[in-house]
Amino acid sequence: MPRRPVLTIFYQFNPWQSTIGGIQTIIRYYIKYAPPEFDIRLVGTGTDPKAPTGCWQTRELDGKRLQFMPLFHVADDNVRKIIPTSVRYTLALRGKQLASDFMHFHRLEPSLMTRRWPGDKTLFIHNDIHQQIKSPAGVKNAILWRRFPQAYFALERSLLGQFEQILSCNSDSIAFYRQQYPHWADRIQLVRNTVDNEQFYPLSPADRDRQRQALAHKMGLPSETRFLLFAGRLHPQKDPVLLLQAIAALNHLHAQLPHPHLPHVHLLIAGEGELLSVVKAEIQALGLSKTVSLLGAVPLPELAALHRVSEAVVLTSAYEGLPLVVLEALASGTPVVTTRCGETPRFLTPHSGLICEERTPKAIAAALHQILQEARPFTMQACLEVAKPFQVREVIGQVYARMYDRWAT
Repeated sequence: MPRRPVLTIFYQFNPWQSTIGGIQTIIRYYIKYAPPEFDIRLVGTGTDPKAPTGCWQTRELDGKRLQFMPLFHVADDNVRKIIPTSVRYTLALRGKQLASDFMHFHRLEPSLMTRRWPGDKTLFIHNDIHQQIKSPAGVKNAILWRRFPQAYFALERSLLGQFEQILSCNSDSIAFYRQQYPHWADRIQLVRNTVDNEQFYPLSPADRDRQRQALAHKMGLPSETRFLLFAGRLHPQKDPVLLLQAIAALNHLHAQLPHPHLPHVHLLIAGEGELLSVVKAEIQALGLSKTVSLLGAVPLPELAALHRVSEAVVLTSAYEGLPLVVLEALASGTPVVTTRCGETPRFLTPHSGLICEERTPKAIAAALHQILQEARPFTMQACLEVAKPFQVREVIGQVYARMYDRWAT
């Protein structure tokens, strides 16, 4: 029986823990939908301080068998530590030899320890790092490298040469890298982020309304309540404080209108992170305790159910790559309200969502008000059409097919 190629994925998380982030979800998809021609390994982190580290374990994830090696234990990956997890992870690779036929990296820093490892290496770029480093002054602590941009660029130049492919989900990032590193331009390619249609799918209008009312009843809210959803890490990049200010502005807008039958609006925040205490304080300061629910880290099946009953998914980010939450919403038939950042404005249509040209509470509130109108132009079918090219089997299947072609030749 011929030997199967081995793919080793490097990232600082435990896929059996409920951690928040698009990168984690993407990695799970690359494991779940790996073709049988590949053996999969994951070098990550653990959560049980009594469990061994630095050795391979045979595990199963979403029905897929894989080899898993935790380098160290992290109690809560949703909260930033004094020493960044990326630094600990990189240092933990020092002196190890974990090379395989294919290696996927989802951060640049760990590849500092792998330059001499043989094998076909791919770097996935999930955000426009250069835009992150130049993020607005008000976005505090968004990324450690923002304090040392020249050091990051020097590290980048020294490490990118080891990668067979550099894949980004963001067109601006692709253009920048090709201009910055023309001698590697043929390695720098656009790759779609993706959505799992087995988990994110629409309901019929009747079922959608029935489940919405059931959720409202469960939460002790009026049956006519309309839900807005934010799903993601409570992090300066996502700017959840701006979202709360927009909800307060929306409430003020509705209070000024003469219409007596405006729907009761409730914001669901599915996520945890370093801004949790700030978010709680802002909710109190704005008087939103009856308008906003903090759900914490929500398992994927429950998150998918929230997508299906929400009027819109809202992003108030300062910068993005291609956020998975957008694709999850659209695949669920739910429109999106977003700031103008990342890849989303390139494919969102007038019938599948709105792009706020200004990152202000007033502009975001106006967009949400438009979404909530009864005579609105947003349709489930328009959302599904936009999401169609991002279906998980097609996107990930193409990546694996190209890998196997390189292996076979």
